[in-house]
Amino acid sequence: MTKEKPLILVSNDDGITAPGVRSLIRIMNKIGDVVVVAPDSPQSGMGHAITVNNVLHCNPITVDDGPQIEYSCSGTPADCVKMAINEILNRKPDLCVSGINHGSNSSINVIYSGTMSAAVEAGIEGIPAIGFSLLDYNYHADFKQSEEFVKRITLSALENGIPEGVVLNVNIPKLKKDEIKGIKICRQANGIWKEDFDKRKSPFGKEYYWLSGEFVNKDKGEDTDIWALENGFVSVVPVQFDLTAHHMIQKLNSWEL
Repeated sequence: MTKEKPLILVSNDDGITAPGVRSLIRIMNKIGDVVVVAPDSPQSGMGHAITVNNVLHCNPITVDDGPQIEYSCSGTPADCVKMAINEILNRKPDLCVSGINHGSNSSINVIYSGTMSAAVEAGIEGIPAIGFSLLDYNYHADFKQSEEFVKRITLSALENGIPEGVVLNVNIPKLKKDEIKGIKICRQANGIWKEDFDKRKSPFGKEYYWLSGEFVNKDKGEDTDIWALENGFVSVVPVQFDLTAHHMIQKLNSWEL
C-alpha cells in the first residue's frame, strides 16, 4: 500500500513571488503535496496582524510550472493561513512551513515577524508548523545553501511530530553549506531593538519620521539562537504562543486585589 503524501501548507511574509518562498516550495514539493497561500505583496514586520476593516481577496495564481497549487492573498501572513484552513483546504494540513524569510527572525524579532506569525497561526489551529529564515536581507540571496537544512528539519518534524502549542523558529546563517557547523537547539536570546526615529521634513514642510535602529544583544549565554548563528550553526528555537507568565500566578494570588 502506498503511503499518502503529507499535505504541506506554505506561506511567507515577503510575498508569493519572493525567491525565499519559491525555494521553500521547491523543497516541499520533494516531500509532499503542496498548497501555497501567500501575500500578494511584502508584509514584513506585520507581526500577527489580521485584516478586520477591509475586504480580503484570495485568487488562484500560477507563478512557475511546479506541481503545487497556489493562491495569492491580499492580507497578512496570519490572514493567509486563516484563509487556507477555512476556505481553501479540504482537510487539515500535516504541516505548515513559512518562509524562507529574507533576513533574521532570531531573538526578539520573533515578536514582529510576519513569517513566524504565519507559523504561529497554524500552531493555534493545531497544525505542526515551522518558520524558516536566512540571515541575508538581499532579495537575490543564495537560498540553495540552506536547502539541505530546511529539508532535514522538515522531515524530522514530520517523523517525530511537534507538540501541540509549540512551533519551531529556524534561523540559518549566511554561510556556504559546507561552512555551516550543524544544527543547534536553542533558547531565544534576550535582545532588544534600540530604536532611532529619524525626523525629517517633506518638501511641503510637514514633519515625518523614518524608523531605524540597532539590535542590542543583552544575553551572553552560549545556548541562545544569537550565539548559535554567530558561531556558524543553524538555530532551532521551540516557540510557544501561550503568553501566560505561569511563574507569576502564585505571586499575584498573594496580592490583596
